[in-house]
Formats: sequence, structure tokens, C-alpha cells
Amino acid sequence: MNEVRTAEPEANMGPQVTLQTVYLKDCSYESPNGPRLPTNQAWEPKFQLNMNTSTEELAPDAREVLLTITVEAKQGDTTLYLVEVKQAGLFTISAASNEDLKRLVGSFCPSVLFPYAREVISDLIVKGGFPNFLLPLVNFDALLAQAQQSPQDQQPTLVN
Repeated sequence: MNEVRTAEPEANMGPQVTLQTVYLKDCSYESPNGPRLPTNQAWEPKFQLNMNTSTEELAPDAREVLLTITVEAKQGDTTLYLVEVKQAGLFTISAASNEDLKRLVGSFCPSVLFPYAREVISDLIVKGGFPNFLLPLVNFDALLAQAQQSPQDQQPTLVN
């Protein structure tokens, strides 16, 4: 016997998110002096980390979410390296309210993309001849809450 379902139970399921694909949209690596340190200095770089997310609606239920991460390492005034990665994902999102959609593209989707971006950044730095660097883990829920509370519509910046 065939089972008949009504639309009501599906409506109570909440938002549905499906990851269609993950891809590297853009990346750049700059190391003006290669892995050489300024004269007579130990390896003690200062790191600056900036992250930003954006989204583009490709269809009513399809969104491209873009996570941009920039890492700059400096020793004094000398830039050791600068890495920027734009990690993208295509997500199908259905049955989401406006509030759910903001949370999904501002927190959930970047959380999915982050490990991919983290790996690309680490690989670029090591291939550039520098010691391994792993981005610290990020709480995207906290960053989204912080961004929603700030008076400007500005993405938060993390500095290490």
C-alpha cells in the first residue's frame, strides 16, 4: 500500500539546507622577500586575520556563500606574507524564514566552508617556505551575533 503524506508534517520540519558544491573561487599569496627574515631577527611574527562573508542569490532556493579570509604576517614593518582565500559554496536552502536565512548564510554556511579555507591557507603558507600555520577555530554564531549588535553593518575583524 502506498503511503500518502500531507504537506503539514514537512512544513513543521523547519529549514532544509543542502550543500551542492564547495569550490575555491579566488586566492592570492604574496611573500615579498620569500621565507627570509629581516637581518638578525628570530621568528616572532605578528598576525592579522580578517574574515568576511557574503551571499548571492542564484535562484529562489540556491545561494552562493563566499567566505573571504585574509592573513597577514609581519615582523616589525616587514611583511612576511599575505594570503587571501575566497572559499565558496553553493547551498540549496528551502523552507527558511528571513531570520533563519540570515542565520544560515551568516553562520552555518561559513562554518561549513571554514575547514576548506583553513586547509588552503595552511598549504599556501607551507609551500611558500614558512612554518605551518593553522587558523584558530572560529565561532561563527558569536561573530554573527556581534555583527548584528554593532551599530555599523560591518563584519567583525579578528586580530591575533
